[in-house]
Amino acid sequence: MSKLGSLHFTKPTGPGHSATVIFFHGSGSSGANMKEWVRIMHKNFSFPYIKVLYPTAPLQPYTPCNGEKSNVWFDRFDISPMVPEKIESIAEIETEVKRLIKNENDVGIPSSRIIVGGFSMGGSLSYHTAFKWDTNLAGVFVMSSFLNHYSTVYQELQNDVRMSVPPLLQIHGESDYLVPFNWGQTTFNRLKELGVQGEFYAMERLGHSINRRGMTIVKEWIEKQLPEK
Repeated sequence: MSKLGSLHFTKPTGPGHSATVIFFHGSGSSGANMKEWVRIMHKNFSFPYIKVLYPTAPLQPYTPCNGEKSNVWFDRFDISPMVPEKIESIAEIETEVKRLIKNENDVGIPSSRIIVGGFSMGGSLSYHTAFKWDTNLAGVFVMSSFLNHYSTVYQELQNDVRMSVPPLLQIHGESDYLVPFNWGQTTFNRLKELGVQGEFYAMERLGHSINRRGMTIVKEWIEKQLPEK
């Protein structure tokens, strides 16, 4: 599998850097597009002490697009909650995500000062990151996102003997045509049953997209989870 694509970021607006947010885009997009989309929806999505990273997924064959190459975090059998996950594909991106987090750790940002989040498939990747690969993270936010019914994330949480996992913020449009609202809500409810503490916001008339209200909620939530030191 190819390495990650281009990495875009927003620097802290103040003199210090004491926390990081990693924002994963949806399938077929890029870090640059995600950064611009966020800017359109929230003109001030920046922080005095937080760096925001917008990585780009590897270019790889994607089964739901008849095997054509696309910038996706992992491959899937189909866009459906009932199909199994492609475990090997998810394991490959795990290496890249852990490298991103380690890069921040190496410059003095502990995992407890890092939040991961994303849109659609980027949100799905965030679930795996925060609830399987690094449960010391400060939190996870997702928008229009999902986990498959038999996801390994659920299995990991069922077998987890640790006392806590990162808190979750989940936002989903009631008119989402690609990831139906019920799929997102079921994901949240199952995670909650397995011990994840979180907040769920239903967005009336919102389709498979982000919106201004949702991005405002995300920004305020990030500031709460990552207060200035």
